[in-house]
Amino acid sequence: MTFLKLPNDLLFRLLTILASVALAALTILVFYGVIMRYVFESAPDFVEPIALLLVVTIAMFGAALKVRERGHIGLDSLVKKLSPRGQVIAEAFQHLCLIALGVAIFFGCLQMAETTMDDRIAILGVPEAVRYFIPVVAGTCIVLFSLEHLLALFVRKAK
Repeated sequence: MTFLKLPNDLLFRLLTILASVALAALTILVFYGVIMRYVFESAPDFVEPIALLLVVTIAMFGAALKVRERGHIGLDSLVKKLSPRGQVIAEAFQHLCLIALGVAIFFGCLQMAETTMDDRIAILGVPEAVRYFIPVVAGTCIVLFSLEHLLALFVRKAK
């Protein structure tokens, strides 16, 4: 089981750092934009597109982090009423659904990144595909984290 847990631990720490840095940068950037707009009446153009990339980063990496922490939305009140075997089946189904979601995010956003590679984000000049590479990374993490939980579920059940 450690073959997946150890890399996922490292990936979890990396995502936590990246999401935290993105949140701090977003806070500073928005504060700067507000001050420039309302105090100096000179709104910088670059604030909005960078803020959008930071919000996507925070949301997508945050979602992946919550999957690892088992903090995603669940119907615990229903599952707790099931038999122990039913609870295992429900949890396995939940992780299979999360894996399917991660795969869909990965391939959907990868396709969008490929089709927008030649387009540029106005003002920044970077490829539009950058917006879609962030969810590709997050989708991969969702799959890895859910797979780890699914494997742990069956290792635990086998004991």
